[in-house]
Amino acid sequence: MRARSKLKPGQPGTLKLVAQYGDRLVCVRYRYDALKRRRYTTAEIVVHESEWDPLPSATARRERVPVRIAVQETTLRAKVKAAGGRWDTEKRVWMLPMEQVIQLGLTTRVKDKTATPCVVSTEEADIFPPE
Repeated sequence: MRARSKLKPGQPGTLKLVAQYGDRLVCVRYRYDALKRRRYTTAEIVVHESEWDPLPSATARRERVPVRIAVQETTLRAKVKAAGGRWDTEKRVWMLPMEQVIQLGLTTRVKDKTATPCVVSTEEADIFPPE
């Protein structure tokens, strides 16, 4: 059996199915069976919809991302160092592979990678010191 055409909802040949399924209709296919000399009309419809949070790709998981950790959080800083984290003196953040960030539950601490280094006052300078 071979599919000869795939139509989007609203195109000629799909109007009855659009009336029947409405927004749930994804596409309509016409399949042909040469041996049986039959044409089949198939409809792809959405039967269930739910939220989904995709995992990042393997490359994205290995990419180092900036993570903010205060100097007072010595236990957390030790965990980050043990997981391969490195201090970035220019950005004043810890750089850690995204995979490790997820495992340590630090996704809320990830900073925008494209952000420019912030100007830190002398009081704040001691909050995020290097290793």
